[in-house]
Amino acid sequence: MTYTNTEMNVRTAGPSSRRLLALFAAIALTGQVAAQQANDWEAPMTPYGHPDLQGVWANNSSTPLERPEIFGDRATLSAEEFAELRRQAQEIRDSGGDALFGDGFLNAVITGEVQSYDPSTGNYDAAWMVDRNLENRTSLIIDPSNGRIPPMTEEARARLAQRNANRPGETDSYLGRPLQERCITWGMPYIMAGYNSYYQIVQGSDSVAIIQEMIHDVRVIPIVEAPEQDEFVLDDRVRLWHGASRGWYEGDTLVVETRNFSDQSLFRGAGADRLFMERYTRISEDVLQYQFTVEDPSTWERPWTAIINYTASEDPIFEYACHEGNYALMGILSGARAAERNAAAGNNQ
Repeated sequence: MTYTNTEMNVRTAGPSSRRLLALFAAIALTGQVAAQQANDWEAPMTPYGHPDLQGVWANNSSTPLERPEIFGDRATLSAEEFAELRRQAQEIRDSGGDALFGDGFLNAVITGEVQSYDPSTGNYDAAWMVDRNLENRTSLIIDPSNGRIPPMTEEARARLAQRNANRPGETDSYLGRPLQERCITWGMPYIMAGYNSYYQIVQGSDSVAIIQEMIHDVRVIPIVEAPEQDEFVLDDRVRLWHGASRGWYEGDTLVVETRNFSDQSLFRGAGADRLFMERYTRISEDVLQYQFTVEDPSTWERPWTAIINYTASEDPIFEYACHEGNYALMGILSGARAAERNAAAGNNQ
């Protein structure tokens, strides 16, 4: 069968890395979950009587956020298609070459074309990559049923156009550089797989901390007992990169509600008044199901929901030593000013 139509991590491929799963392990997590449930698996509890979600969890799924058009409305692959997917994935792995971050991995498998992440320097190759898990799902998005992000509103398109028009040039100011490059944030939620996509969850009696390896971000989420009675009141002038969160438990699930985002924070062009609802459910010993729904009438025509299956990792959370905001940014801007002085003096060197 041939399909037609149609980003770096400190964990390398060396044996010293205690990586999570064998490369391209063919685990259809939905099937694994069903088997665990059939065995009446019960989530362990913390000393505080809450479902135990603690540990280090990895998002190394190869499933794209949005469903490739080639799959139409099909949420899963047939056994034959999945076997062919595994074969083509192994061919790409064996060939080495450029690193394939996020959705780039599956796109390469489907099209047979590896799009270079960094063609100018070539400094990201397969040695940077972690193991990727293959699932038989065709998209992380489960709602809408077509597996794709709903259309953007006219308001959102106008807002993004205005933001781009007002953005300084790349070497005019530090504000012209992306937030990721300045080591500030990759946004919330961070959903790209294969690039420092590891999380550690620590639970207390009245709070939960989620430590994200990427840019060593930490979210501390207070736990409330009765969300329907405990009104979520926060001064509208308080706006945070990752919003303000509160959480509660519903059976074996941790539910987190997040509002009050900064208008500069990142998530696919979303507005500052978006609402994120997250659900963390440990569905087996080694799988933590992460579901999020984003609701933002100013940006999308309807809410949308995705599910990512995190897998348990023996690796610790490593320090993400992000240097760009420390010295590279100064070098970029200083170099641009030097070039401007040379040009003004008639020196083209």
